Amino acid sequence: MAPLLTALSLSLAAQLATAGEVEVLHWWTSGGEAKAAQALKASLQAKGHSWKDFAVAGGGGDSAMTVLKSRVVSGNAPAAAQIKGPSIQDWAREGVLASIDEVARADKWDELLPKVVSEQMKYRGSYVAVPVNVHRVNWLWINADVFKRAGLKPPLSWDDFFSAADALKKLGITPLAHGGQNWQDLTLFEAVVLGVGGADFYAKALVQLDQSSLTSDTMERALATFKRLKPYTDKNAPGRDWNLATAMVIKGEAAMQIMGDWAKGEFVAAGKQPGKDFLCVAAPGSAKSFSYNIDSFAMFKLKNEANSRAQKDLAAAIMAPEFQELFNLNKGSIPARLGMKMDRFDDCAKTSAQDFASSAKAGSLLPSIAHGMAVPSAAEGAIKDAISQYWNSDRLSARDAMKKLAAAARSK
Repeated sequence: MAPLLTALSLSLAAQLATAGEVEVLHWWTSGGEAKAAQALKASLQAKGHSWKDFAVAGGGGDSAMTVLKSRVVSGNAPAAAQIKGPSIQDWAREGVLASIDEVARADKWDELLPKVVSEQMKYRGSYVAVPVNVHRVNWLWINADVFKRAGLKPPLSWDDFFSAADALKKLGITPLAHGGQNWQDLTLFEAVVLGVGGADFYAKALVQLDQSSLTSDTMERALATFKRLKPYTDKNAPGRDWNLATAMVIKGEAAMQIMGDWAKGEFVAAGKQPGKDFLCVAAPGSAKSFSYNIDSFAMFKLKNEANSRAQKDLAAAIMAPEFQELFNLNKGSIPARLGMKMDRFDDCAKTSAQDFASSAKAGSLLPSIAHGMAVPSAAEGAIKDAISQYWNSDRLSARDAMKKLAAAARSK
């Protein structure tokens, strides 16, 4: 019996010796997102590590980035931070991110991730970040009961949308739930650009920032269509968080919302079923397109060896199939890891996964400009400001807004 106790003691001692702490900065603070964060915490604690939550509220992550910058400058970076898109490379160029190639090679990430995803996780060929999921951004969420009572079908085009919105307004229902924050304004705008101009135009205008596209008749039409949406929102929209706008659709106070599929996590957390209580369809005119937002964690250089080990365990845990399934079932997104079984996922997620795989194969995935996936942060910020200014102004014409948009795109 004594040798067995000795072995157990040694095993426990070894575990405690290698146990570390991971401090994780994220902005998953609402219902579905908070559940997803808890799943990640439980996964790390199961390995004996402690989790230090560093949550900063705000769906777009702007507040979190402000806090992160101050922490890094003071030499007190967290183990991992929710960073995505071109910002990963920006941080890596500062020399503050850690390589996690050891984990990536062991688990064969290059084979498990679409190239468009893996390339965004690397800096100079080395993994410095790990993807958690893939969100489709160009979704339209619909309260099924409201549409049924109004005798409406999901709108496939913007003409269909405005026709349905007029009918809903006559019934005293807010047609479009919206939160008047700059990242939400830009989320709505990019969906309009995609629906009005198509995938190629979107890529030229909002990814390549091509000036001729930004000042074209198509862009003017997209801006005019975007502004037509304003009267279909409610007067309390300014400053509203995205999840509160989603709650309006859940409760039937509003009929529709254009938002990424993190909104689905809110419906599910409220006990609602897709296809029965709510409908998910591509935003008007964008059924054949896939604009994406990938949540990922960048890993910062740490001085403590145990914490560094815990950090690598965090990276491995994020990419494990069990966590990718559990996390994305809670978050409303789909796994970043290819070849996952989708049996437990709903029809919205299955459609998203099929469209993502086919778009990845065709090389036609579109990064979301509103969610930090497409352009450098300076240009993104200036474009957000230009679009929000236009949305909130009664004086600016679509042509005026187009000039401001083109100027914003030149920001560096």
